[in-house]
Amino acid sequence: MFKIGLNKRYKGYKSFEYLEAGYDYRQFELVNEMKRVEPYLLPLTKEEEQRVQKIMADSIVISLHEHPVLFPEDMGNVFEYIREGRQFTAYQALANSPLDAVFDNMMDGICSITSKCGWKWNDVLYDLGIRLSDIAHQDYIVRCEKVADIKKAHQQGQLALIPTIEGAAMIENELDRIEILYGFGVRLLGITYSEANGLGSGLKEKNDGGLTVFGRQVVERMNKIGMAIDISHVGDQTSLDVIEASQKPVFISHAGARTLWNSNRLKTDQVLKACAAKGGVIGIEAAPHTTLTERNTAHSIDSFMEHFEYVKDLVGIDFVSFGPDTLYGDHVGLHHAFAEHLSIKGSREGGKDFAEVEYVKGLENPTEAAHNIIRWLVKNNYSNQEIDKVIGGNTLRALEEIWY
Repeated sequence: MFKIGLNKRYKGYKSFEYLEAGYDYRQFELVNEMKRVEPYLLPLTKEEEQRVQKIMADSIVISLHEHPVLFPEDMGNVFEYIREGRQFTAYQALANSPLDAVFDNMMDGICSITSKCGWKWNDVLYDLGIRLSDIAHQDYIVRCEKVADIKKAHQQGQLALIPTIEGAAMIENELDRIEILYGFGVRLLGITYSEANGLGSGLKEKNDGGLTVFGRQVVERMNKIGMAIDISHVGDQTSLDVIEASQKPVFISHAGARTLWNSNRLKTDQVLKACAAKGGVIGIEAAPHTTLTERNTAHSIDSFMEHFEYVKDLVGIDFVSFGPDTLYGDHVGLHHAFAEHLSIKGSREGGKDFAEVEYVKGLENPTEAAHNIIRWLVKNNYSNQEIDKVIGGNTLRALEEIWY
């Protein structure tokens, strides 16, 4: 159903094809990246289809938060797959998307290669090194270090990949590890994941003491070296402190509005407004069972876009974008398997009962989400200028101020 993306120069490379499966690494049966479930595109008129094609050709399309990798067909094998330390990038599926750049969040909360608890320094570097080794063996995806790399990828039919980490627990009390991560290619780092660390409080903590003295040093160092800051999983007070302490715009790469659904995983109006006032960008999330609303308690593209429109009306269209937080595999099954690692229960406290879905139709993976976001905006009569801003322009504006 999804045609190859516009002007993409993908040549058919598959992850780790430079090695011998079964000899150099353990082989797993992975999902069909093109059709795990029946693909779905929002229906459009002929005129709307033509508009979508032009927008995809002319505009730079960026996802603020994804995990664009393949998972095992059988989620019962996911723990062994992760312990192998070798995630497969979904090259073919990404080439069939309109994406020009993607913030790739690596293993993150499931980075438990050697530890049951995850987030260990050596594991994070192992994950980064193996993934970037694979990427270095092909030429469709390019490692992104500067804004110019995104623009060049758009012009040349490539995809710019930005290594990203959702939480900073692994730096422990070592400030210089920020620069080491930067040297490994990381260009956006979350202050905390859902749990507290030495920098501040995560969103599942009962008592949010705000940004610590060390946390302020980390924010300062990130500003100095040109690494973007993410507060998606950060507690409310710590989020406000980070925004206040940073000299640069701050990202909420994947979240929604708590006003629409009372869950810790979503952001208060106060935090959303403060982020925008500093010039930051808010990416709307689509991971299963996050961006629900009182009107739409079954997760769908309707509830997802309800959050987009609420945030857009609250802070202005110049400060909102999309960070779907999707992957290629059974996302709901992954949440069940890694419920403790990902703090699923703690991050959803406050929310009402909801209807669990097997997957979010229209937002199943990064490819489908990118297509349907643009299609929904066209179908709902957003102007080309407005669409250009929210699918990439706003993020580029912020990155030009943050990155060097």
